[in-house]
Amino acid sequence: MAAGLEVADIFRRHGERYRQTHDAHLGRVERRVMSAVEMCRTARLGGHVQQCQDCAAFRIAYNSCRNRHCPKCQGQASRDWLAARQADLLPVGYFHVVFTLPQQIAAIAFQNKNAVYTILFRAVAETLRKLAADPRHLGAEIGFIAVLHSWGQNLHYHPHIHCIVPGGGLSFDQSRWVACRQSFFLPVRVLSRLFRRLFLNELKQAYDLGQLQFFGDIAGLADPLAFNRTIKAARRIDWVVYAKPPFAGPKQVLAYLGRYTHRIAISNSRLVSIDGDRVTFRWKDYRTGGRQKVMTLDAHEFIRRFLLHTVPDGFHRIRHYGLLANGHRQLKLDLCRSLLDVPPPVEEPDAKPPPLRHRCSCCGGTMTIIAAWAPIQPVRRPAWNDSS
Repeated sequence: MAAGLEVADIFRRHGERYRQTHDAHLGRVERRVMSAVEMCRTARLGGHVQQCQDCAAFRIAYNSCRNRHCPKCQGQASRDWLAARQADLLPVGYFHVVFTLPQQIAAIAFQNKNAVYTILFRAVAETLRKLAADPRHLGAEIGFIAVLHSWGQNLHYHPHIHCIVPGGGLSFDQSRWVACRQSFFLPVRVLSRLFRRLFLNELKQAYDLGQLQFFGDIAGLADPLAFNRTIKAARRIDWVVYAKPPFAGPKQVLAYLGRYTHRIAISNSRLVSIDGDRVTFRWKDYRTGGRQKVMTLDAHEFIRRFLLHTVPDGFHRIRHYGLLANGHRQLKLDLCRSLLDVPPPVEEPDAKPPPLRHRCSCCGGTMTIIAAWAPIQPVRRPAWNDSS
């Protein structure tokens, strides 16, 4: 990989021409993402001067954009989120379950992200809770974290939800912990069929209420007969639900969550080169066993694919359900630990080393801010919070 190559470099070189070429089809969210990535950690966003308390070394640090689509802003956000989740983990096996939309439904989702993503989360949550509550399967109240992704390794649009689920739940009288079988959570085929039914029923209801819109290649779906044919066809195919074996323990869960919660469509580390109007990056082809390959795209096509995965303002990509829902999480987790006969998590001592961004690269000492300057232009902070 070329030293320091970033998505921001592609936007800075080709973004303005891309905006001009696609002016009529570029939305407000996409424009703001491009602008944020271009300006991130540059003088345009302001910054400050730091000095080491031990060796007196100086460092200039520019402010970050804090946009959730920016490759440079997710590392610290992920670390902060994971630190907050540590106390939520139980000493049980955890399962990873993935729910994926078929291609013909994904096209509808792309043109109706807010409505369809909301339906997707509801259908996934109801599927897991309903089957887990069934005495023929688990007969318990479960909890889980759900994370929305919309990309494949080649940056094509591929909406799916990752769920991290403890291997068990509370009995409905809350008197005991009901454990899953050691390497089995819920039957995947039953999950798939229930998910398909719940999702399509809600999608049809949204259509009947006039909450969906269609244009371009799928403009014909505005006709009720065409839409109903698409729904019927989707009912006849198998929907992909994938369940991975359980993790070895809470530490492995945290490491895994760190790779999924704040991930974006492509990280800077996967970029190989920018050669004129061509962008080359690495990707894994899972059809060939995950073999790593290299793909080269026109810069405008790369930008187009990157922007496919922007999320509407205010939409939460990370959600907590059941035992882990925000309103009663602590109460439920305390009960689970009591039934599992495990002590509450030990609070970390307050004395912690400063984050890397506040440590001196020369001696490891603490850096303090001695001067600062304001952004060249006003910065609109994001109106969302994925930690909810």
